[in-house]
Amino acid sequence: MMLHVPNVLSAEQVSAARKALAGAGWLDGRVTAGHQSALAKNNEQLPETSPVARELGHVVIDALERNATFVSAALPAKIFPPLFNRYSVGQGFGMHVDNAVRQVRQTAQFVRTDISATLFLSHPDEYDGGELIVDDTYGAHRVKLPAGHLVLYPASSLHQVQPITRGTRIASFFWIQSMVREDAQRSLLFDLDSAIRRLQSQSVQSEVSVQLTGIYHNLLRRWTEV
Repeated sequence: MMLHVPNVLSAEQVSAARKALAGAGWLDGRVTAGHQSALAKNNEQLPETSPVARELGHVVIDALERNATFVSAALPAKIFPPLFNRYSVGQGFGMHVDNAVRQVRQTAQFVRTDISATLFLSHPDEYDGGELIVDDTYGAHRVKLPAGHLVLYPASSLHQVQPITRGTRIASFFWIQSMVREDAQRSLLFDLDSAIRRLQSQSVQSEVSVQLTGIYHNLLRRWTEV
């Protein structure tokens, strides 16, 4: 499942993040890539130990925990601390697949990367190129979202970032270990939960609504890994 989650960060939060990132110490992004990804990666990234990255990461996590669409779609068990990257003219990231497991730096914690996430911090009119392209069974999807918006997609997908031809693209990226490992199962649960919430928003408290809620939780109980 590929999903656009709008307005994860407010305009004010995006502006504050951009100001903090402007004075941060950016490094060659290949220092955090695996062997194969390093061959395709050409960007800048904040170190995982950067105080700016850690502070902004907490802002992102807090926003995600309050976002009902994200929680419903991802069913997060663990969220890898958000990282931050920057692409300038001529930089991009060739086709690759994310590592299956990531270790949180300076800890013994590992995160299975079920879901990849990109949170856009640059407005689309600030740069040309820089589209995230995700390949799945339905073809290639080109993603370029407003600042503060998030895209979720299976971490097993082949994906790339097109080279920048004008301006600068800044984003946060991270991975989620879901309570439900299989993408098809998460997709079904998300669709069912969305339908239930639509019924509830219409003040429909019928036997059907109660029955659907029971089905949702029984499926979640069957498929959850905790």
